[in-house]
Amino acid sequence: MKDRISKLNIAGIIYLIVRRAINSLKRRVSRTMGFHKRYVLLAVIFSFVRYTSASATHYSIPEELKEGSVVANLATDLSLDVKTLNQRKMRLDIIANKKYLDVNKETGELYVVEKIDREHICTTKSSTSCYLRLEVILENPVRIFNMEVEILDMNDNAPQFRRETIHLDISESTPTGERFSLSNAVDPDVGSNSVKTYHLSESEQFTIEVQTGRDGSKFADLILKQTLDREQQAVHNLILTAVDGGTPARSGTASVIVRVLDTNDNAPAFEKDNLSVKILENSPTGSLVVDLNATDLDEGSNSDISYSYSLYTSEKTQETFNLNPATGEITVKGMLNYEDLRIYDMEVIAADKGATSLTGQCTIKILVEDMNDNHPEISIKSFQSPVTENIELDRVIAVVSIGDKDSGDNGIVDLHIPDNMPFKLRESSDNYYELVVSEPLDREKVPEYDITFTVTDRGSPPLSDNETMTLELLDVNDNVPQFPQSFYTIRVMENNAPGALLSSLTAFDPDLHENQYLVYFIIEKEIANTSMSMLFSINPENGNLYALKTFDYEIEKEFLFHIEARDSGSPPLSSNVTVHIIIVDQNDNAPVIVSPWRAHGSVVEEKIPRSTDKGSLVAKVIALDTDSVHNSRITYQFLQVTDATLFSLDQYNGEIRTMRMFSYRDPRHQRLVVVAKDNGEPALSATVTIKLTTMETAVKAYSDMTEEPLEYDIFSDINLYLVIGLGSVSFLLLITILVTIVIKCQKPKPSKAAPPSRNSVISERNSTIADSTLVSNDAYWYSLFLAETRKGKLVVRQPLPKGSRYIVSSIPRGTGLTDTSDSAASTLQYPK
Repeated sequence: MKDRISKLNIAGIIYLIVRRAINSLKRRVSRTMGFHKRYVLLAVIFSFVRYTSASATHYSIPEELKEGSVVANLATDLSLDVKTLNQRKMRLDIIANKKYLDVNKETGELYVVEKIDREHICTTKSSTSCYLRLEVILENPVRIFNMEVEILDMNDNAPQFRRETIHLDISESTPTGERFSLSNAVDPDVGSNSVKTYHLSESEQFTIEVQTGRDGSKFADLILKQTLDREQQAVHNLILTAVDGGTPARSGTASVIVRVLDTNDNAPAFEKDNLSVKILENSPTGSLVVDLNATDLDEGSNSDISYSYSLYTSEKTQETFNLNPATGEITVKGMLNYEDLRIYDMEVIAADKGATSLTGQCTIKILVEDMNDNHPEISIKSFQSPVTENIELDRVIAVVSIGDKDSGDNGIVDLHIPDNMPFKLRESSDNYYELVVSEPLDREKVPEYDITFTVTDRGSPPLSDNETMTLELLDVNDNVPQFPQSFYTIRVMENNAPGALLSSLTAFDPDLHENQYLVYFIIEKEIANTSMSMLFSINPENGNLYALKTFDYEIEKEFLFHIEARDSGSPPLSSNVTVHIIIVDQNDNAPVIVSPWRAHGSVVEEKIPRSTDKGSLVAKVIALDTDSVHNSRITYQFLQVTDATLFSLDQYNGEIRTMRMFSYRDPRHQRLVVVAKDNGEPALSATVTIKLTTMETAVKAYSDMTEEPLEYDIFSDINLYLVIGLGSVSFLLLITILVTIVIKCQKPKPSKAAPPSRNSVISERNSTIADSTLVSNDAYWYSLFLAETRKGKLVVRQPLPKGSRYIVSSIPRGTGLTDTSDSAASTLQYPK
């Protein structure tokens, strides 16, 4: 590192040392006072010159050494004692630079305090050498040593261009070999570490040539080696690289953007030289036909294009179509009519605006297409209306022709009728169709049809037209009259007035006119040799049913017959309905007392012993009512009674019993008036007067119902007579039952039309004793009293008012009259 050099020019060195010493001492002496200042300064200068070394020590170090790196051992090189360095206050002074170096007073070594950048210290490149000048100052005695530290250059800087991007504009008409100057790169390093050469990225059009300046710097020229074409490549992007001579070599780059300037060397060109365009007729004015797009590869005014018609374009075409000279749009200017002219030919020229204008041509053929502007037409050639509803299937009703003046799909038409109609279309010939019946017709459901014939073409959008025809249906008598009900039940109150309206039986016929005019009849039927037309009458026009006679519930209870409704069609149709007439009972019959038996208007006399016990049956009143069950329910009550505490009357069965035993104070004769009242509204009644006479005897009248034993001899005369009487009555009863059974077996069955009558009145109790029927030749009232057990029955026969029939009834002893049995009536004919 250390290099001794020869002595320099003594005079020059002394001059430099003295100058620097004077500058240093001026600062010291400036603070000294007194008039001896100048002399002291001169003494110091002479003293400084005396102790300054006349030679300089030279060192060389590379730049960018690390902090703390040792440059040299000054104690050894200057022959100084290391131990006295601190005492002599050894210090280092760097002239005109910051303190990059310092000396270690313990070892005498010169070391790096801060990294040294040669390019920072020596900013000029006029000299390749760069020095740091040092002074080592010692005291006791004062000594000054001059030193030079040469900073050797390191290749620590890469070449750098002043501009990162270099722009060049070169016309595409520039000839090959033309040179273009490029800005050079700068490298702070010196010598071989500075810029050595340049390189250009690969390019077919360009290359470079490296030149050397007077100061030895390197620069490059860009040379065009191939003709440029802006239309192929308008911009060339190149990379210029500067490389220095260091080891390793460093480099820097700059972008070279070459923009190729245009020249008018391209004519306008259309996408197609020949165009065929279709447009619909009747297109409105201003409608776009075609947008011509000619392109010019040039730029600027060389690529601005204007459009115009050539001389080969007819005036008719130019009047019909407008050409925009700036945009090349061709629009409709006149009226287009397919029928007038279908093809238009034109030639359009596109010219640029270069200094020498270039042009391009395009031939255009405009085809006018037919527009679906004509509606299809429909014509009804034949239409048959009205028709009968029973028209046969596949019968032709109408003939229709269709057509359209347009052509192609616009002229193809289709005919339709609404769905869900009993008709269909059948093509008979070209554009002719027949409307035929496809399903049976029914006027009663649909009396008429509005048939809409719709014709539609196949254009886009399709056009259509329609025609509506009304088909009326004539009625046919194909519906029978219909009653709302199949069975009518009519209730008629007995004793009705002859000619009274019973009901209105109206049928409905959905046909029209005479086919719906109905006539009503009663279907003849005889009941008991009596015709229905003698009992009832029906209005033939409106079906009102009338009664021709007054009905008696006790004689006729119901009628069953049929009514027929017949229309006036040809042939007529009819239907019938069953009518059930039920005669409703009125309370028109008063109760009749049948027991105890008495002559008309007479008083019934009864005798009872005074010894009769409490609760003994004294008498039993039985009344009958020929009305219906509800009206024939009988209740009994006392109307008059001699002693109300002595007798009681059961209101339901009519039994009169003693409430206590007779006393000696009771009168011998008791008068009881019993009234029998029915359940009708208003109620009807009948009365019977019973005169009771008490007798002093041991015989108990009607005592069969008591369960207490007799207190006297069973073989007494009275008891004997009683047993004989009861045996006789029982014998007669048995004979009567046998005769009744024989008569019933020989009797013919009654007619179905015979009115039912009540057979028996049964109590609410379920009696186990059968009813008995009694027959007698007596024309007057006849009754038989039979005393059975407590649950026994009393059987009587009641003649009807005329005496021609009898109603035989059986009544439970313990209850009143309640219901009527459901069995058939038992009517006995009285022998004449």
